[in-house]
Amino acid sequence: MNKKLTLNVDEQLIKFAHDYSKTTQQSISKLFEKYINRLRQEMTHNDVSDEANELYGILDKGEVPDKKDLRKAFYEKSLN
Repeated sequence: MNKKLTLNVDEQLIKFAHDYSKTTQQSISKLFEKYINRLRQEMTHNDVSDEANELYGILDKGEVPDKKDLRKAFYEKSLN
């Protein structure tokens, strides 16, 4: 169920919001809703350990390496 929300926002930010809204063809309400949902998702990701957070997105940089290549790299690293 949608409810109305009144905000007090800086005038320049309101102008930017209107311009951005027109550019993206999305309502300001929808933009705000998406932003708040993203914040909520980030809060749930913070429950993950620091080590796991460091790995987040690591595979976005390229293809997943082949298992044999990973074993070879691990083996070579263990020799040093």
